[in-house]
Amino acid sequence: MAASIVNSLLGKLASYAYQEASRAYGVYEDLKEFKDTLSIVSGVLLDAEEKKNKQHGLREWLNQIQDICVAAEDVLGGFELQDKKKKVMKASGNTMVKVRHLASSSNPLAFRSNMAHQIKEIRGKLDKVAADRTKFGLVSVDPRLAVQGRETYPNVDASSVIGRENETNEIVNLLMQPHPHGDADGNKSMCVIPIVGIGGMGKTTLAKSVFNDKRMDTLFPLKMWVHVSDDFDIRKIIIKIINSATASFLTSSSTPSSGLAHLENINNLDIVQLVSCLKQKLSGQKFLVVLDDVWNDNRAKWLELKDLIKVGAPGSKIIVTTRSNSIAKMMGDVSSYDLKGLSPKDCLSLFVKWAFNEGEEEKHPNLVKIGKEIVKKCQGVPLAVRTLGSSLFSTFDTSKWEYVRDSEMWNLEQKNDDDILPELKLSYDQMPLYLRQCFHYFSLYPKDHIFDNYVMCSLWVAHGLVQSLNGSEKPESIARKYIDELHSRSFIQDVNDYGSLYQFKVHGLIHDLALYVAKEHFVVVDSHNRNIPPQVRHLSIVKKEAHGHALFPESRSVRSILFPIIGVGLENETVLNTWVSRYKYLHYLDLSDSSFESIPNSISKLEHLRFLDLSRNDKIRTLPNSICKLLQLQVLLLGGCTMLEHLPKGLGKLISLRHLIVTTKQSVLPYDEFASLIHLQTLSFHDCDNLKFLFRQKLPSIEELYLESCHCLESLPLNIFPKLQTLYINNCDKLNLLLNNESPMQTLRMKHLYLTSFSTLVTLPEWIVCAMETLETLLIMNLPDLKVLPKFPTIMTCLKRLYIVDCPQLLSLTSNTHLLTALEDLRIDGCPELCRKCLPQSGEYWPMIAHIKSVKIGELTGHEEE
Repeated sequence: MAASIVNSLLGKLASYAYQEASRAYGVYEDLKEFKDTLSIVSGVLLDAEEKKNKQHGLREWLNQIQDICVAAEDVLGGFELQDKKKKVMKASGNTMVKVRHLASSSNPLAFRSNMAHQIKEIRGKLDKVAADRTKFGLVSVDPRLAVQGRETYPNVDASSVIGRENETNEIVNLLMQPHPHGDADGNKSMCVIPIVGIGGMGKTTLAKSVFNDKRMDTLFPLKMWVHVSDDFDIRKIIIKIINSATASFLTSSSTPSSGLAHLENINNLDIVQLVSCLKQKLSGQKFLVVLDDVWNDNRAKWLELKDLIKVGAPGSKIIVTTRSNSIAKMMGDVSSYDLKGLSPKDCLSLFVKWAFNEGEEEKHPNLVKIGKEIVKKCQGVPLAVRTLGSSLFSTFDTSKWEYVRDSEMWNLEQKNDDDILPELKLSYDQMPLYLRQCFHYFSLYPKDHIFDNYVMCSLWVAHGLVQSLNGSEKPESIARKYIDELHSRSFIQDVNDYGSLYQFKVHGLIHDLALYVAKEHFVVVDSHNRNIPPQVRHLSIVKKEAHGHALFPESRSVRSILFPIIGVGLENETVLNTWVSRYKYLHYLDLSDSSFESIPNSISKLEHLRFLDLSRNDKIRTLPNSICKLLQLQVLLLGGCTMLEHLPKGLGKLISLRHLIVTTKQSVLPYDEFASLIHLQTLSFHDCDNLKFLFRQKLPSIEELYLESCHCLESLPLNIFPKLQTLYINNCDKLNLLLNNESPMQTLRMKHLYLTSFSTLVTLPEWIVCAMETLETLLIMNLPDLKVLPKFPTIMTCLKRLYIVDCPQLLSLTSNTHLLTALEDLRIDGCPELCRKCLPQSGEYWPMIAHIKSVKIGELTGHEEE
């Protein structure tokens, strides 16, 4: 965890904004020296984390590093805050405000002197502690080079492979097929088939099962097995292929001794000689080679190896096993084989095999019954089943079985390197540090939680984990790339990409891994967990009765408090007052679903707050104007505050605000306040029952606009949002979408359009045509009177997603639907006649839509391709 804090701090110090600020305040050199020392410390932190359990002094050394970094974070936060105060003062133009500012401790001269003193003090502490690293013999370690996967081999006892018969047959059938892109001359005849899944899912076992299938002996005269792991060294891989080919030959040779001598001698060959030897072994041979456990994402290296081995006969195949979707895509010639978990029945069979001697389970039906409950926590992952079954082998004490059943996976002892959590941690260790520190935040949410990109992006951005080095790329865009990368590494699953909204889940064992690596600093508070460590930085409260006054530590290092479960919120205003006074460096405060009637004026003391969620507080009538002193606030969520009379005065001072959700009884919104929010990108209005109009003047920064259940809203002049990319409208009965925006038609930059629950809409608005060149997502849902779609013009070349749901009067697609060449995802449901016409193979519209990558018609039918 020290590494995460240090890396976050280094990211901030390297950013354009901090470098400019440090020069402006004359502390650039001091910060540079601090950064240089911190970089040296960063290099040995992985080694320190590995050794801390064996050296008590080392654990204390790490705690000191963390304390210094926390203090440095607070100091750097002062830079940002001072910069915001300057901007507000400049914008106010008020002479008295400027006089008060010059007389305060935050004026430039006083601030510069105070800041320089604090930085020198912290730098001195860091220099002293950093010098102590030599006492512990710490060395610099690259975590990605430190990964040591276990060596694998092709031998397998068929009786030990449980529940993979179908998967084995499917892979064998793939191997029997010709190259899908090969030609009559045999070009591209070598085909690569990737098997993908999280650690412990059984990819290697499946590959072994296929490798040893008797059908493979007939199909491939030459079979080779190579364990690759993280070291994608071309020379080493060539040697392994040659040795494996030689071993394959030796199984039928009557003179094995010469072959063994050859195995010993090729290590002395240079690369030219090795390549020549490789070609001799493979040329003209129809072969199968398994490249097991591949971590390399360097395409140039892969293409170099591929060119060397594609000298075999037509029909040669390569099986690749990997945990990474992106690696599978890079290497594969066909769609990845995504390996799923075992069935509950097969999991229990595997568990019994590892927990008992053969037949022994029949004597202990009570333990088998507990075992059925234990395997549920394994969620189909064979290695997890094996780990827990092995831990209970020859143990017949019911209490010990119940302990395993009732404990979280991450709390159970993992004795061996190939147990499930150490195995999964290999994937974690392979990630770059910026991804590892983002991954920790998944531990704050319950298992099976449905995440979305807005929540996770806001959380990461609030804590400075997303840094733009050039100052131009938006943090939301960078955070979205992080999510995509986590998906490619199989850390998230069940992804639904709706355009601007992106939902996903985290596998239960990956969630256990997050808890395992984030412990002490990330704590979930419930009725059972009442021991909160003093070094905690992030608190997640999942039970209503779990947030008593005396429960929380007095540490100044707390940065997050959140209630991740809808319906669970804060009921005690006294606790809120305690938090405000105690945790003045909070960055993220989620008070959703709380039940108090007011927010204290003292909320303004949380000067470093970036995120404030007051959603679904249905008792709050007013907000203190002091909330507008939170100059670093980036996200303010007021959705569902149905009793809120009006927005606080001075809203325009929130100059850092990027995302605002509003529920209010106001009928007129203060345009000047909104116009001052120059960084506001996402604006949402929910349940604003008295709101008839939005604005009549431009809000040039708005990129996403969401309108939901605003029943009196009558018009929406899109021309006031020149940068609008996302528009979502749901259940706004009186809104006339067919109006021509009270201005001549103009080109829109819109990328994502969602129109739902319009009871009287017969046709879609004409202005959609103005966005045809840029539109990527179009969703129309619950439009009971909709009878016709607009004719899609040939310029509509960007549309990737088209969703038509619950439009029963819609009977047909337009005749030129086949021209939507970029369309990747088509979903139609709740449209009986249209669904019938779009059925795969039999529907009259099927020829128009068969080219689309993913087609889902109704709940049960459809086809998907990669």
